Amino acid sequence: MRELQQEKTKDYRNIVMLQIIIVVFGLTLTQPILEDSKSELSKFIISIFSFFGALYTYLLWDLLRNLTKSRALLVILFTLLFGSVALGILSEFPYYHIITIANRQALLLTVHGLLFPIEVIVISYAMYDIFSGSHLTPDKLWGAACVFLMVGISFGSLYDIVTILQYGGLGKEIELGFPNYAECINFSFSILGGVDHGLEPIKLIRNISTLEGVFGSLYGMLIIGKLLGLPREEEKKN
Repeated sequence: MRELQQEKTKDYRNIVMLQIIIVVFGLTLTQPILEDSKSELSKFIISIFSFFGALYTYLLWDLLRNLTKSRALLVILFTLLFGSVALGILSEFPYYHIITIANRQALLLTVHGLLFPIEVIVISYAMYDIFSGSHLTPDKLWGAACVFLMVGISFGSLYDIVTILQYGGLGKEIELGFPNYAECINFSFSILGGVDHGLEPIKLIRNISTLEGVFGSLYGMLIIGKLLGLPREEEKKN
């Protein structure tokens, strides 16, 4: 149990660090991409975030290995997760296209349609792990931060799916692909942070964003109530 707890702490911490990099740099470096996604600077930024995205998916799967003993689930999610990431990178990488798919909208819908439910599964297992146990341990603190950031990223994927199905769903027309996904991430974390995003999305996205805001507030209250009410692990030893 001690080794498992240390492994989960390391996994949660690694994911949080990478999530911070993706979110902070993603929100600050997307302006060139929104202006011209074909420029050399935009291609470089997209390449960097493609690498971070692939690493993020691996860390999610690596975390899930410590949260479930279902080998069948791990194999299925591994196949879907890395299959969707490989498909997206091979067809959308800015410097070369190893495979060419005529219907780009269907491609993007497939990639995000596979990633979003996998993110929901990981969030579910992580939340169960956080709220179980009788003592406050480091893995629970890192797990709480990991889930919060993961919720923002996963809702960004959901908004991207909606805007792929209904172009311009955020209230303005943005090029599908990484530019649109980056704007969806921005919108999602604006909702979680209570910041005015300045967009006028369609009603479906407004309704989903309301659910995200309520979930974020409720999650914060539950985390505070649960973790602060638990005795520390040192007290258990005493």
